[in-house]
Amino acid sequence: MSGILTILFLFLMFLGMPVAFAIGISAVMFYIFGPVPPEIAVQKITTATQSFPLLAVPLFVFAGHLMNASGITGRLISLSTVLTGWMRGGLAQVAIMLSALMGGVSGSAVADAAMEARILGPAMLKQGYTRGYASAVISVGSLITATIPPSIGLILYGFMGNVSIGRLFVGGVVPGVLMTIVLMSIAYFVARKRDYKPELAKIPSMKEILVRAWECKWALMFPVLLIVGIRYGIFTPSEAGAFAVAYAIFVGMFIYRELKIDNLLDALRHSVSDIGMIMLIIMLSSMIGYMITLEAVPQTAASFLVNITDNKIALMMLLITFIIVLGMFLESTVIVLLLTPILMPIITRVGIDPVHFGLVMMTCVTLGGMTPPVGVAMFTVCGILKCPMDEYTWEALPLILGVIALVVFMIVWPTSVLFLPNLVFGAG
Repeated sequence: MSGILTILFLFLMFLGMPVAFAIGISAVMFYIFGPVPPEIAVQKITTATQSFPLLAVPLFVFAGHLMNASGITGRLISLSTVLTGWMRGGLAQVAIMLSALMGGVSGSAVADAAMEARILGPAMLKQGYTRGYASAVISVGSLITATIPPSIGLILYGFMGNVSIGRLFVGGVVPGVLMTIVLMSIAYFVARKRDYKPELAKIPSMKEILVRAWECKWALMFPVLLIVGIRYGIFTPSEAGAFAVAYAIFVGMFIYRELKIDNLLDALRHSVSDIGMIMLIIMLSSMIGYMITLEAVPQTAASFLVNITDNKIALMMLLITFIIVLGMFLESTVIVLLLTPILMPIITRVGIDPVHFGLVMMTCVTLGGMTPPVGVAMFTVCGILKCPMDEYTWEALPLILGVIALVVFMIVWPTSVLFLPNLVFGAG
């Protein structure tokens, strides 16, 4: 029956129905016509909300909006310009570096892409960057935000797969740095070919860099305090979300003094909208989780895939290819919530580390948001900068291929992902 409901889900998506309702209608059909009482559906929806770790999601979403409204973003742009503006393709480099710095603040790739498109996009077009390239750099660059803590996607993966969120947070640091280097290298070669000029006339002095870094110290301290707090048991990941909200309000109101009551209320309104969407998907997805467990879908899928290959690298390549293709059609939150319960038994059966797989998976899931035909980040940036889809796709291709090459490297060499979590938390 799960196969029929999958077809129904895809059909409803094709008709343009919102994802949450497509999931809900498909799942409810199982409880109405399936082997279990319909009352179980209500129980599953209610149970999904009764989770202490899940508190981290709305709290970090709210914290991200608060930090964008507190004056932190403007200071990070200034620091990014000093660090990378002297390189060829200055504004493209600034956009990528800003995504890396924003990864420790907002936790949302789409939010980061939208912010950069509004602030840096017009300046890039004014300096002669093609509309497609400006959109591609901003959109694909925001992928870094999905790995550097605190990532909303990693919290959801950890919650759904019962994986240590602290280890996931620490594990995201090295892949995030590597992705920044890869994307900046590609931007440099594109800038050389097209003669895109640096944003700054000369390399800034160490004093200038230190001055800008000191101005951003409160933003730069946040991910460090987060990881240290989780590592030494000062707070749980959920309590870390509450700390993030309090930290953002304190910095915005009393340090930078830019977070006014109007900004606070505006951030709250945006957060309620985002949280409502995420929680609705989580609640309705819980019905599918019970359904696939009842029909032994994970066990069947595990047996099928293991019969194809029991080689860890080959299996991960197979799964990641599937996830990237799926990411072209579904929003990343949906994929994480639907696939994590299915894939977790498969990867544990062949001995793949859940932290390793989670970070590779989140990179690929979020990459789908930057690719046609229905990437959310892609549509957001292209809509703001009025960029045609074909132009975006052509310009984004080198950046996407660079990310895929990095993903292959992460799969082949797991130590690149697991080194830091094992160092901080001990071998898991």
